[in-house]
Parts: sequence; C-alpha cells; structure tokens
Amino acid sequence: MQTNPTYSSLVAVGDSFTEGMSDLLPDGSYRGWADLLAGRMAAVTPGFRYANLAVRGKLIQQIVDEQVDVAAAMQPDVITLVGGLNDTLRPRCDMVRVRELLTEAVERLAPSCKQLVLMRSPGRQGPVQARFRPRMEELFTVVDELAARHGAVVVDLYGAPSLSDQRAWDVDRLHLTAEGHRRVCEAVWQALGYDPEDTEWRTPLPATVPPKWLARRIEDVRFTRQHLLPWIGRRLTGRSSGDGRPPKRPDLLPYEH
Repeated sequence: MQTNPTYSSLVAVGDSFTEGMSDLLPDGSYRGWADLLAGRMAAVTPGFRYANLAVRGKLIQQIVDEQVDVAAAMQPDVITLVGGLNDTLRPRCDMVRVRELLTEAVERLAPSCKQLVLMRSPGRQGPVQARFRPRMEELFTVVDELAARHGAVVVDLYGAPSLSDQRAWDVDRLHLTAEGHRRVCEAVWQALGYDPEDTEWRTPLPATVPPKWLARRIEDVRFTRQHLLPWIGRRLTGRSSGDGRPPKRPDLLPYEH
C-alpha cells in the first residue's frame, strides 16, 4: 500500500456500524467513522466526493439488494463494505447463505473501485457477544478469504484490544461510542496507506476503577428495559430499526465539513 495515496471518492456500504450509531451529534444525527474518514480524505484531496449508503439494521441480503449495485455504479476510488454481522446475531442464521451473499457483494464491488475495504468487525466483551462469537469468527474467515481472492484490504478491528473494552461501546452495548468510531476511522485511514495520526489506536484504554456491583446491576436492568427487550421484540416480529429509512448520504457529492 502506497503512503499518502490520492483517493478522490469514497462510498460506504453497510448497516448501523457504517451509518455511525451511536456517535451522536448535537442535532440528533449520527456521525461515525465513515464520516470522519471522509473528512480526513477531503482535507488532503480537493474536490473529494463521498456517499454513505448504510442503513441501520440491514441484513446482508438487504445490503446486496439495496446498496451494492448503487455503490458499484458510482465507480468510486474506495468502497468500504461491512455487512453480515446483523445476520450472525439472529437466533437463526444460515451461514452458508451469508457466505454466498457476501461473496456476491465482493464480486460485484471489487471491479468497480480502485480499492475495496473489508473489515473484521469489533467485538465487545460480554456474555451476549460470547454466545455469537463462533458465528462472528466464521464470518471473518469468509472476509479474509474474499479479500485475498479479490485484492481487498482487511481492517482487523476484532483483534484490537481497545475496541473490545466495554467502555468503547454505548449504553445499548451494540454500537461504538464517539471514541470507538474515532479509532475505527484511524484504523481504516492507516489501512488505506495514509500517514498515522494515532499510532496507538489499538492500545487498550487506561485502567479505571470498575463500577460497584449495585451500579452494574442497575445498569443491567436499564439496558434490558431500554435496549435488549425492544431489540428482541423486533427480532420476533421481523421488524428492523432501519425499516423505511433512506440511506444516510445517497449521492456521491463533494464532502463539506
């Protein structure tokens, strides 16, 4: 990978991770690592263009059906693709089908850009992640195989200690904090060949005194009521948090800070 390359456009494809939840801005919108990355790339390349097709809650079938052809038609310099993780978190998941769909997505996107970027998504420590970890790791094996076959870059967030720390995750325990998104942006920035701005993005967060037992139990109850039960309800009824939502930034336009 060349140092400080010149990329003039970026299209981001995926789900809530790429949409930017939970990096909340004062106006109620989400920023996230892809917006941060676009801002950095625009700062070094005049006229830089950016589109973000991601929508929260999307499964890999929906990403293939709704986003892949749109991204390919834009013919950008860089495409980022992160998908399939929502599938692995479902009670029932056909990993053979997930592999087929992810393969289809990569085969359609890789020829349409100068550099395709795939990721091994970050994994939070905790019992919920532990339950689905075998599926996640199976998904990441597919990502590695596809990247090797199609010349894609793989950003290994799963192996970063800083992003497995519970403090890098929002109260919903599904989405990264603003600091987590900043570290993802740095990881992709470096993977694309730009000079590092933070060489320690993988470094574990500084040690702090853990919360007391009662505070943890209160937080567990709040999490269950506000986030876990609604999430389970959507799974049982076949609904998604992204139903009816348009892409975050559907057109490939000049990026303005």
